[in-house]
Amino acid sequence: MNPIRPTIPLDAPGKHHGFLRLPYSRNDSAWGSVMIPLTVIGNGDGPTALLTGGNHGDEYEGPIALQQLAWELEPDDITGRVIIAPYLNYPAFKAGTRVSPIDQVNMNRCFPGRPDGTVTQKIAHFFDSVLVPMADVVLDYHSGGKTLDFLPYAAAHYLDDADQQAACVAAMQAFGAPWSMMMREIDAVGMFDTVVEEKGKVFVTTELGGGGTATAASARIAISGAKNVLRHAGILGGEIERSDSRMLDMPGDDCFHFATRDGLLHPLADLGEPVAEGQPIARIWPADRTGVAPVEVVANRAGLIAARHFPGLVQTGDCLAVIAVPT
Repeated sequence: MNPIRPTIPLDAPGKHHGFLRLPYSRNDSAWGSVMIPLTVIGNGDGPTALLTGGNHGDEYEGPIALQQLAWELEPDDITGRVIIAPYLNYPAFKAGTRVSPIDQVNMNRCFPGRPDGTVTQKIAHFFDSVLVPMADVVLDYHSGGKTLDFLPYAAAHYLDDADQQAACVAAMQAFGAPWSMMMREIDAVGMFDTVVEEKGKVFVTTELGGGGTATAASARIAISGAKNVLRHAGILGGEIERSDSRMLDMPGDDCFHFATRDGLLHPLADLGEPVAEGQPIARIWPADRTGVAPVEVVANRAGLIAARHFPGLVQTGDCLAVIAVPT
């Protein structure tokens, strides 16, 4: 049985702010706890939305948007229930790191988690076994963190169930980001996305920038997108704020481009720029000497640059760029 206990009711009417309390005995607190902030807003019968940010601790658009919604939304504004968790991996968020400093586990690679596992695995298990089954629609925010930068897009995945995929695509389009992506993951095993979709839920995710920070523009996209998804689900009143979202596709693994050596990254194409198949998109210069030719990275396919490596230095195996195809 999972040891996490909510300090607020999950099914009561009204607006409740509290925590998910996870007992965590450690050197500086023998009977200590990890306190994960949580807001639940309920009003009558209706759908339930689960809104999560901070799955990775160095991605900030989601936490900003969900803090705004937790403060702003009132029970009279909604029909149904909204569960808001701005900092899914709270230890990682506090540290400003992608993975938890407690156990070095990447939350978005450890689902469905374990009730008797590490801190991160216990949090993942609680969301998978308790909160996700309550939800009709799940919105999980991501951006590039400290190591990637993205065009601001909402995304849905290719699914075996055509009706479920269509419902996810409709919610993605309702989000209203400047770009909308049919997304493929490098490795979907252990992802929050995967366990939510396996339960038949409507799922929307995002990539809304990166570099380990947020901008005024990316925060606005995140806030308006959450409200649009709630309106689309019939939970929040008002009209969806329509936008001219441009559709992108990631049709195969050849969209991803990886570094084959360490060195100094020299980008040759910026985010949003169109590229042709075979066109050089980056050079990797040696970081320890001059007079040596760079490794040149060429586009595996035609499209546009949808994501790029953010720091100026790269290591062998780093993702340098993702090319998506406008549709």
